[in-house]
Amino acid sequence: MEAPAPRPDTRGIVNPSGLLSRVRFRRHEPAEPLRRYVEWYWLIDWDLPEPYVSHVVPHPSVNLTFQWDEAEGPPYAEVTGVAQGLFARKLTGPGRVCGVKFRPGGFRPYAPEAPVSRWTGRALPAEEVFPAATGDAARAIVTPADDHARVAALDTFLLALPHTPDPQADLAMTLVRHIRADRTVRRVGDFASAHGLSVRALQRLFSAYVGVSPKWCVLRYRIHEALETAGTRTDVDWATLATELGYADQAHLVRDFTATVGVPPTAYTAEAGAGT
Repeated sequence: MEAPAPRPDTRGIVNPSGLLSRVRFRRHEPAEPLRRYVEWYWLIDWDLPEPYVSHVVPHPSVNLTFQWDEAEGPPYAEVTGVAQGLFARKLTGPGRVCGVKFRPGGFRPYAPEAPVSRWTGRALPAEEVFPAATGDAARAIVTPADDHARVAALDTFLLALPHTPDPQADLAMTLVRHIRADRTVRRVGDFASAHGLSVRALQRLFSAYVGVSPKWCVLRYRIHEALETAGTRTDVDWATLATELGYADQAHLVRDFTATVGVPPTAYTAEAGAGT
Protein backbone atom coordinates (compact mmCIF):
# COMPACT_ATOMS: atom_id res chain seq x y z
CA MET A 1 0.00 0.00 0.00
CA GLU A 2 1.58 3.26 -1.10
CA ALA A 3 1.73 5.91 1.63
CA PRO A 4 1.10 9.53 0.73
CA ALA A 5 3.54 12.17 1.92
CA PRO A 6 2.55 14.36 4.87
CA ARG A 7 -0.06 16.89 3.81
CA PRO A 8 0.87 20.55 4.22
CA ASP A 9 -2.62 21.64 5.31
CA THR A 10 -3.74 22.36 8.87
CA ARG A 11 -7.00 20.45 8.66
CA GLY A 12 -8.52 19.94 12.09
CA ILE A 13 -6.59 22.72 13.84
CA VAL A 14 -8.90 25.41 15.20
CA ASN A 15 -7.44 28.87 14.49
CA PRO A 16 -4.21 27.56 12.94
CA SER A 17 -2.78 31.07 12.51
CA GLY A 18 -3.10 31.64 16.26
CA LEU A 19 -1.35 28.38 17.03
CA LEU A 20 1.37 28.68 14.41
CA SER A 21 2.24 32.21 15.54
CA ARG A 22 3.10 30.74 18.95
CA VAL A 23 4.70 27.37 18.21
CA ARG A 24 7.04 25.68 15.74
CA PHE A 25 5.02 22.93 14.07
CA ARG A 26 6.54 20.40 11.66
CA ARG A 27 5.61 17.07 10.10
CA HIS A 28 8.06 14.36 9.07
CA GLU A 29 7.71 11.01 7.37
CA PRO A 30 8.61 7.93 9.39
CA ALA A 31 11.03 5.29 8.18
CA GLU A 32 9.71 3.47 5.13
CA PRO A 33 8.78 0.20 6.94
CA LEU A 34 6.54 2.20 9.29
CA ARG A 35 4.57 4.10 6.65
CA ARG A 36 2.05 1.32 6.20
CA TYR A 37 0.63 2.14 9.64
CA VAL A 38 1.96 5.59 10.56
CA GLU A 39 0.70 8.64 8.69
CA TRP A 40 3.35 11.02 9.94
CA TYR A 41 5.33 12.31 12.88
CA TRP A 42 4.40 15.74 14.19
CA LEU A 43 6.77 17.90 16.20
CA ILE A 44 5.87 21.01 18.18
CA ASP A 45 8.14 23.29 20.22
CA TRP A 46 7.08 26.37 22.17
CA ASP A 47 8.39 28.89 24.67
CA LEU A 48 5.50 31.10 25.73
CA PRO A 49 5.45 34.07 28.12
CA GLU A 50 1.72 33.46 28.66
CA PRO A 51 -0.32 30.23 28.57
CA TYR A 52 -2.13 29.36 25.35
CA VAL A 53 -4.80 26.72 24.84
CA SER A 54 -4.72 25.02 21.45
CA HIS A 55 -7.83 23.31 20.10
CA VAL A 56 -8.07 20.54 17.54
CA VAL A 57 -11.02 18.79 15.91
CA PRO A 58 -9.36 15.36 15.97
CA HIS A 59 -8.95 12.95 13.10
CA PRO A 60 -10.05 9.32 13.62
CA SER A 61 -6.48 8.44 14.59
CA VAL A 62 -4.73 7.16 17.67
CA ASN A 63 -1.67 9.19 18.63
CA LEU A 64 1.42 8.21 20.59
CA THR A 65 3.10 11.30 22.01
CA PHE A 66 6.34 11.96 23.81
CA GLN A 67 5.96 15.20 25.75
CA TRP A 68 8.04 17.53 27.85
CA ASP A 69 6.60 20.52 29.69
CA GLU A 70 9.98 21.65 30.91
CA ALA A 71 8.78 23.68 33.92
CA GLU A 72 6.40 20.98 35.14
CA GLY A 73 8.35 17.75 35.21
CA PRO A 74 10.34 15.16 33.29
CA PRO A 75 9.44 13.89 29.80
CA TYR A 76 6.65 11.33 29.54
CA ALA A 77 4.80 9.30 26.90
CA GLU A 78 1.05 9.09 26.34
CA VAL A 79 -1.37 7.18 24.13
CA THR A 80 -4.40 9.20 23.07
CA GLY A 81 -7.36 7.46 21.52
CA VAL A 82 -9.73 9.16 19.11
CA ALA A 83 -11.24 12.18 20.88
CA GLN A 84 -14.89 12.44 19.93
CA GLY A 85 -15.18 16.09 20.93
CA LEU A 86 -12.92 19.12 20.68
CA PHE A 87 -9.42 18.36 21.99
CA ALA A 88 -7.74 21.08 24.07
CA ARG A 89 -4.10 21.27 25.15
CA LYS A 90 -2.73 24.03 27.41
CA LEU A 91 0.76 25.17 26.44
CA THR A 92 2.82 26.99 29.06
CA GLY A 93 6.43 28.12 29.32
CA PRO A 94 8.93 26.06 27.32
CA GLY A 95 7.94 22.64 26.03
CA ARG A 96 7.83 20.24 23.14
CA VAL A 97 5.92 17.26 21.79
CA CYS A 98 7.06 14.54 19.42
CA GLY A 99 3.93 12.81 18.18
CA VAL A 100 3.18 9.70 16.14
CA LYS A 101 -0.09 9.88 14.22
CA PHE A 102 -1.19 6.36 13.31
CA ARG A 103 -3.32 5.96 10.23
CA PRO A 104 -6.98 5.40 11.03
CA GLY A 105 -6.99 1.63 11.41
CA GLY A 106 -3.20 1.45 11.74
CA PHE A 107 -2.87 1.29 15.53
CA ARG A 108 -4.48 -2.12 16.06
CA PRO A 109 -1.54 -4.15 14.67
CA TYR A 110 0.60 -2.68 17.48
CA ALA A 111 -2.02 -3.39 20.17
CA PRO A 112 -3.92 -6.43 18.86
CA GLU A 113 -5.17 -7.56 22.26
CA ALA A 114 -8.05 -5.06 22.34
CA PRO A 115 -10.40 -3.25 19.96
CA VAL A 116 -9.30 0.30 19.23
CA SER A 117 -12.60 1.50 20.67
CA ARG A 118 -11.11 0.68 24.10
CA TRP A 119 -8.91 3.77 23.75
CA THR A 120 -11.58 6.10 22.30
CA GLY A 121 -11.91 9.26 24.36
CA ARG A 122 -9.01 8.26 26.61
CA ALA A 123 -5.49 9.49 27.23
CA LEU A 124 -3.32 7.15 29.26
CA PRO A 125 0.34 6.58 30.08
CA ALA A 126 1.88 4.94 27.04
CA GLU A 127 3.69 2.46 29.26
CA GLU A 128 0.29 0.80 29.92
CA VAL A 129 0.11 -0.09 26.22
CA PHE A 130 3.80 -0.23 25.29
CA PRO A 131 6.02 -1.23 28.22
CA ALA A 132 9.03 0.20 26.37
CA ALA A 133 7.54 3.73 26.51
CA THR A 134 9.29 4.62 29.75
CA GLY A 135 10.36 8.02 30.97
CA ASP A 136 13.87 7.26 29.75
CA ALA A 137 12.53 6.46 26.28
CA ALA A 138 10.56 9.70 26.25
CA ARG A 139 13.65 11.64 27.28
CA ALA A 140 15.71 10.09 24.49
CA ILE A 141 13.11 11.20 21.95
CA VAL A 142 12.24 14.75 23.05
CA THR A 143 15.58 16.10 24.30
CA PRO A 144 17.64 16.18 21.06
CA ALA A 145 17.92 19.70 19.73
CA ASP A 146 17.37 18.97 16.02
CA ASP A 147 14.53 17.35 14.12
CA HIS A 148 16.71 14.75 12.44
CA ALA A 149 17.75 13.29 15.77
CA ARG A 150 14.20 13.28 17.14
CA VAL A 151 12.84 11.57 14.02
CA ALA A 152 15.63 9.01 14.18
CA ALA A 153 14.77 8.34 17.83
CA LEU A 154 11.08 7.90 16.95
CA ASP A 155 12.01 5.50 14.16
CA THR A 156 14.22 3.50 16.50
CA PHE A 157 11.47 3.24 19.10
CA LEU A 158 8.70 2.22 16.69
CA LEU A 159 10.81 -0.18 14.66
CA ALA A 160 11.52 -2.09 17.86
CA LEU A 161 7.84 -2.49 18.72
CA PRO A 162 6.32 -5.85 17.83
CA HIS A 163 3.31 -5.70 15.56
CA THR A 164 1.01 -8.19 13.89
CA PRO A 165 0.15 -7.62 10.22
CA ASP A 166 -3.61 -7.89 9.82
CA PRO A 167 -5.60 -7.80 6.56
CA GLN A 168 -8.55 -6.34 8.46
CA ALA A 169 -6.39 -3.39 9.49
CA ASP A 170 -5.46 -2.88 5.85
CA LEU A 171 -9.15 -2.95 4.92
CA ALA A 172 -10.04 -0.44 7.64
CA MET A 173 -7.27 1.92 6.51
CA THR A 174 -8.45 1.69 2.90
CA LEU A 175 -12.07 2.39 3.81
CA VAL A 176 -11.28 5.41 5.99
CA ARG A 177 -9.01 6.81 3.29
CA HIS A 178 -11.91 6.45 0.83
CA ILE A 179 -14.26 8.31 3.18
CA ARG A 180 -11.73 11.11 3.65
CA ALA A 181 -11.06 11.56 -0.06
CA ASP A 182 -14.55 11.12 -1.54
CA ARG A 183 -17.15 13.75 -0.73
CA THR A 184 -19.86 11.63 -2.34
CA VAL A 185 -19.69 9.12 0.54
CA ARG A 186 -22.75 10.10 2.55
CA ARG A 187 -24.80 7.06 3.52
CA VAL A 188 -23.20 4.28 5.51
CA GLY A 189 -25.54 1.69 3.99
CA ASP A 190 -24.55 2.59 0.44
CA PHE A 191 -20.86 2.69 1.38
CA ALA A 192 -21.04 -0.73 3.03
CA SER A 193 -22.84 -2.25 0.03
CA ALA A 194 -20.28 -0.78 -2.38
CA HIS A 195 -17.55 -2.66 -0.51
CA GLY A 196 -19.46 -5.93 -0.18
CA LEU A 197 -20.19 -5.55 3.53
CA SER A 198 -23.30 -5.39 5.64
CA VAL A 199 -23.78 -2.25 7.73
CA ARG A 200 -23.27 -4.30 10.88
CA ALA A 201 -20.03 -5.82 9.58
CA LEU A 202 -18.74 -2.37 8.66
CA GLN A 203 -19.63 -1.05 12.10
CA ARG A 204 -17.86 -3.95 13.80
CA LEU A 205 -14.76 -3.40 11.67
CA PHE A 206 -14.62 0.30 12.53
CA SER A 207 -15.15 -0.33 16.23
CA ALA A 208 -12.36 -2.89 16.32
CA TYR A 209 -9.83 -1.13 14.09
CA VAL A 210 -10.65 2.60 13.96
CA GLY A 211 -12.31 3.20 17.32
CA VAL A 212 -15.30 5.17 16.03
CA SER A 213 -18.20 4.41 13.73
CA PRO A 214 -18.18 4.88 9.94
CA LYS A 215 -20.91 7.51 10.32
CA TRP A 216 -18.71 9.40 12.80
CA CYS A 217 -15.88 9.40 10.24
CA VAL A 218 -18.14 10.73 7.50
CA LEU A 219 -19.38 13.55 9.74
CA ARG A 220 -15.93 14.37 11.09
CA TYR A 221 -14.37 14.74 7.65
CA ARG A 222 -17.28 17.00 6.65
CA ILE A 223 -16.51 19.23 9.63
CA HIS A 224 -12.81 19.25 8.73
CA GLU A 225 -13.71 20.49 5.25
CA ALA A 226 -16.05 23.13 6.67
CA LEU A 227 -13.45 24.23 9.23
CA GLU A 228 -10.76 24.55 6.56
CA THR A 229 -13.12 26.56 4.36
CA ALA A 230 -14.27 28.80 7.20
CA GLY A 231 -10.69 29.55 8.20
CA THR A 232 -9.36 30.36 4.73
CA ARG A 233 -12.23 32.18 2.96
CA THR A 234 -14.47 35.11 3.77
CA ASP A 235 -16.94 34.66 0.88
CA VAL A 236 -18.32 31.25 1.79
CA ASP A 237 -21.72 30.28 0.39
CA TRP A 238 -22.74 28.10 3.31
CA ALA A 239 -25.85 26.69 1.63
CA THR A 240 -23.78 25.53 -1.34
CA LEU A 241 -21.05 24.11 0.88
CA ALA A 242 -23.66 22.25 2.93
CA THR A 243 -24.95 20.61 -0.24
CA GLU A 244 -21.43 19.75 -1.43
CA LEU A 245 -20.66 18.12 1.93
CA GLY A 246 -23.83 16.06 1.88
CA TYR A 247 -25.89 17.91 4.47
CA ALA A 248 -29.65 18.10 4.07
CA ASP A 249 -29.47 21.87 4.38
CA GLN A 250 -27.39 24.74 5.73
CA ALA A 251 -28.96 24.51 9.19
CA HIS A 252 -27.63 20.96 9.65
CA LEU A 253 -24.11 22.08 8.78
CA VAL A 254 -24.31 25.05 11.14
CA ARG A 255 -25.54 22.82 13.97
CA ASP A 256 -22.80 20.23 13.51
CA PHE A 257 -20.09 22.89 13.14
CA THR A 258 -21.24 24.80 16.22
CA ALA A 259 -21.56 21.66 18.34
CA THR A 260 -18.05 20.50 17.35
CA VAL A 261 -16.07 23.74 17.24
CA GLY A 262 -17.99 25.75 19.82
CA VAL A 263 -18.94 28.71 17.63
CA PRO A 264 -21.03 29.07 14.46
CA PRO A 265 -19.10 28.98 11.17
CA THR A 266 -19.71 32.69 10.43
CA ALA A 267 -18.32 33.66 13.84
CA TYR A 268 -15.34 31.38 13.32
CA THR A 269 -14.67 32.98 9.92
CA ALA A 270 -14.73 36.43 11.52
CA GLU A 271 -12.34 35.37 14.27
CA ALA A 272 -9.96 33.69 11.82
CA GLY A 273 -9.96 36.82 9.67
CA ALA A 274 -9.07 38.88 12.70
CA GLY A 275 -6.08 36.63 13.35
CA THR A 276 -7.03 35.87 16.94
